[in-house]
This record gives sequence, C-alpha cells and structure tokens, in this order.
Amino acid sequence: MEIKKILTIAGSDSSGGAGIQADLKTITSYGYYGMSAITAITAQNTMGVQSSLAVGREMLFMQLKSICEDILPDAVKVGMVANPEQVEVITEFAEKSLKNVPLVLDPVITSTSGFTLVPDDTVEKMKEILFDKAALITPNLIEAGIIYGKRVENLDEMKEVANFLYEKYGSAILIKGGHLKDSKDDVLCYDDGIFVIEGKNISNKNTHGTGCTLSSAIACELSAGKSLLEAVTSAKNYLTGAIAFGFDIGKGRGPLYHMYKLSDKNEN
Repeated sequence: MEIKKILTIAGSDSSGGAGIQADLKTITSYGYYGMSAITAITAQNTMGVQSSLAVGREMLFMQLKSICEDILPDAVKVGMVANPEQVEVITEFAEKSLKNVPLVLDPVITSTSGFTLVPDDTVEKMKEILFDKAALITPNLIEAGIIYGKRVENLDEMKEVANFLYEKYGSAILIKGGHLKDSKDDVLCYDDGIFVIEGKNISNKNTHGTGCTLSSAIACELSAGKSLLEAVTSAKNYLTGAIAFGFDIGKGRGPLYHMYKLSDKNEN
C-alpha cells in the first residue's frame, strides 16, 4: 500500500480543533502521512481566538525548504496565511518545488468566533499571486463575499460567484454552504461545469474547524488521483460523519471528532 504524503501550511490551534492540528488529524484518519509548515501560533479554544502571532518569513521559508528537499508531498493544503510576506513565500514554492503538486487553498480570513485572522492586504496579495496557483480554492459564504466584494447569501448567488471567481482566477472554486439556513449545500465550479454538492443540516453546534478539515480531506482525496468532483464529494461525506458523531467538549463551539471512523460509535 502506498502511503500518500500530505503537507499542510497553516496556523496552529492550541485547542486542537482547527488549523494544523485539525489538518494532521484528518490526514491521519485517511491513513496518510502528514507534514506541516506553521504560519502562525494562535491562542484559542472553543470560545474563540484570544491571540495570534505570525511566524517570520525566513522561518516559514526554511520549513518549506526542509520539507521539499527531503519528502516531497503528494498534495498540499494551505490554510491561514498571516501576512503578504508569507503569501510570497508560499507562492515561490508553489511555482517551483510544488509546481506539479495539487494545492488546495482554504482562504481563512476570519475565525468562527469572528476574530480577524488575515488582514486585507494579505487577502489582496493572495488574490494577486497565489489564487491562480491553486487546484481548488474553498471559501465559505463570508470569505467568498469578501473576495467577491459583495455578500453571498443563497444558492443562486453561490453559483454566480463561483463561476465569476473561476473565470477570473482560472482555479476551481468550491463555495461552502455551511452558513446556509435550509441546507448545507456546497457549489463547485471547474472545467467540467457547476455542481451542487448536497449537504444536510445536522443538529450539532460543534463545528469548530470544519473548513480546515474539509480542505485537508480534499487534499487527501486529490492525492489519490480522484477527480475534483469525486474528491470534494468524498471529503464532504467524511466531514459530515465527523460532525454527526456528536463530539462535545469545551464551553463554546467545540471541535469535530476526526477519528470517528475508528470509533465503536460510528454508524456511517
């Protein structure tokens, strides 16, 4: 059995529910080998983000250099990017060492609790030089609205914005519908067209780290050679199971249970 190697470039979540920790748990649940390059250290828990400290440009560069010179990944997930300098470093590796490796970009801009993780100039830099290097970009409704410049609130608007961003940046777009009221449908737009990937509402408030988990799962699926539609659909099924497990820890909006497939409670 070939063990795929997946690299996550993201921030560290001290509570383990999102960021690097969620990514590595997801990769492990797939039976793959996870590697990480940390962009920021955050102090956070289920009640929110209390503080964030960016890793310096040189340190991020050296992390990526060390990884790429020794264990070249089969897929890459990019999450929280703290400043424009980090965008430049990641883009440099995307253009060179990681040129032929599928890159899933989750444009983390704000946390679930509303803490601004990525300033406007960083978002603009990603749009300018990194978006077109991604195999897939996975904004939620709020992030899609920030990137597009207008609120995105329903399925028709998701389709419109996904198509606009796909045509503008040339990368596949997945707009996640986790903030929709009546469903949890996602919209995928890429070379083969626009697809609605259906999702159901699950009675569980604990959804901390869903975006990180989904993007990491998609990276795992792409590393196995699946098409974008197959990868996104399968990854969404994994995410749904992790939410439906009903894990409940912490005083606020808790995390998913990434290892649910290994639990006796699993009924999926």
